[in-house]
Amino acid sequence: MKIKPTLKELLELKKSDVFSFGVLLLEIVSGRRNTSFYNNQYALNLLGYAWKLWNEGDIWGLVDQVILELESDSKNEREIKRCIHVGLLCVQEYAKDRPTMSTVVSILNSEISNLDTPKQPAFTQTPLITHDVENKVSLNDVTLTSFDGR
Repeated sequence: MKIKPTLKELLELKKSDVFSFGVLLLEIVSGRRNTSFYNNQYALNLLGYAWKLWNEGDIWGLVDQVILELESDSKNEREIKRCIHVGLLCVQEYAKDRPTMSTVVSILNSEISNLDTPKQPAFTQTPLITHDVENKVSLNDVTLTSFDGR
């Protein structure tokens, strides 16, 4: 038995494809895979790290060194910045905020120049333990006893 998907389900599927494309764009620009990236200092994955650098105005800290060395002219720098911008637009937390794939193609072809400001990406990690919590940890002495039969 085959169940026909609803229009809403089809739209959500398209938005998940856009999300995957955004992750791929950020992976290409950074030279790192999202699944293997982890920033110990900030407890962030690749999406969270890209978002942090974007907000700090340091997007060049995300770019792979090989790309930085090879692509030094201003036209390529604009394209790299556009790829990061589009990548962040595609991975926004809420699917309704993400562009469609046709819009993404238009943006990457420079047919659309005024881009929205990206919002918080989905699946970013925040620090798990704050410094205040670390100072309040106590040590409890526990004794375990194991009984063996005769």
